[in-house]
Amino acid sequence: MTYTVILLPNEIKFQVSKGQTVLEAALNQNINFPHRCQVGACAMCMCKKIEGHVSYHLEPMLTEKEQDQGWIFPCQAFAESNLVLTLDE
Repeated sequence: MTYTVILLPNEIKFQVSKGQTVLEAALNQNINFPHRCQVGACAMCMCKKIEGHVSYHLEPMLTEKEQDQGWIFPCQAFAESNLVLTLDE
């Protein structure tokens, strides 16, 4: 199963497969996505989820408030639906 991710503000679209992190999918498709460590420690890839659902194998190091506001770590997030993400906030 694959899902479509739309990355705002430039409306860049890419596909993410089941079992692949959002960041991994973006990098594999040559999408310019800010990142550094790829393990959830640096927060460089942190972005805001506007629409959709993600899951994690391990809970991310985000506060409950950050999660409620839609913040995710794409390096650790697995798409569970189509997603709209923004790097603009």
